[in-house]
Amino acid sequence: MCTTCGCGQGETRIESAHAHAHEHVHADGTVHSHPHDHAAAQGHGHGDGHHDHRHGHVHEHRHADGTVHRHAHDHAHEHDHGHDDLHFGHGPAGAHAPGLSQARMVRIEQDILGENDRLAAENRRRFAERGIFAVNLVSSPGSGKTTLLVRTIEALRGRHAVAVIEGDQETTHDADRIRATGAPALQINTGKGCHLDADMVGKAVERLAPPAASVLMIENVGNLVCPAGFDLGEAHKVVVLSVTEGEDKPLKYPDMFRRAGLMLLNKVDLLPYVEFDVARCVEYARRVNPGIRVIELSATKGQGMAEWLAWIDEGVRTTAAARAESVDALNARIGELEAKVAALKGRLAE
Repeated sequence: MCTTCGCGQGETRIESAHAHAHEHVHADGTVHSHPHDHAAAQGHGHGDGHHDHRHGHVHEHRHADGTVHRHAHDHAHEHDHGHDDLHFGHGPAGAHAPGLSQARMVRIEQDILGENDRLAAENRRRFAERGIFAVNLVSSPGSGKTTLLVRTIEALRGRHAVAVIEGDQETTHDADRIRATGAPALQINTGKGCHLDADMVGKAVERLAPPAASVLMIENVGNLVCPAGFDLGEAHKVVVLSVTEGEDKPLKYPDMFRRAGLMLLNKVDLLPYVEFDVARCVEYARRVNPGIRVIELSATKGQGMAEWLAWIDEGVRTTAAARAESVDALNARIGELEAKVAALKGRLAE
């Protein structure tokens, strides 16, 4: 887990606001500009005994009296057969790292997340002061986040100003797609890092300088694990799940769905061609997070986009109202202080 192993430290690169050159700054301060092939780093062996039992097969059980009982099992549903599976997430830290005790891992995670939360609070204050509605889009790779963003920007043109922060391990491909729409976008390349954090977003916002009363879309690195633990200062986490993935994703990655306020079920135009149970997926998501809202949509065909855009409109209105209330409260306080100063001057004049 990234909060215990420190993956990606010193690897992050944020685009210049005016150029696409990449600076690669290592932890020792040296700077390089060169390509990386992270394809080899993406494979993860699963020698831990975990298997995806989505097919049916037969189990044979021998009872104490010597009789043999055969019966079939469909592992698409949940049950425990007492297999010797390995579970490394049951300790207090909810994770495992070789050579580290659970107590040590908890302390490291508290330190990392504590600093991140402080920076996230600064980002949130900055967004509130400028009336910026910030959304953190999270998903697995290939769920359709960037296509959704492109279609959203096109639909909101003339309605709301939109700026985008793109997170990927390498390349500026997604930021280039966003910039082609005319919207400002800035790429964050995380190198070996598996998520964006509040410090990265804060620095990107300084360079991007989104206008007041705008929408800021943050497309996180494709990953349903690590981004769940890092607050970026956003108003909402929105998890995007496509029907080309398994409907049990909310149960497999509960932290992400538990922290999201909205689930966008994307690519519903493909439902006639894939095996995906929408009702079961929604039930799983609400089992993890009873309050999660679900919008079924197709970014390519337009189905459900009106509901998604209305959700954004409501977020912009809520953000603007909170900003106006804050300004009114500040003006009232200034008025009170000015009245006290005037009264004090009057007494001194006597």
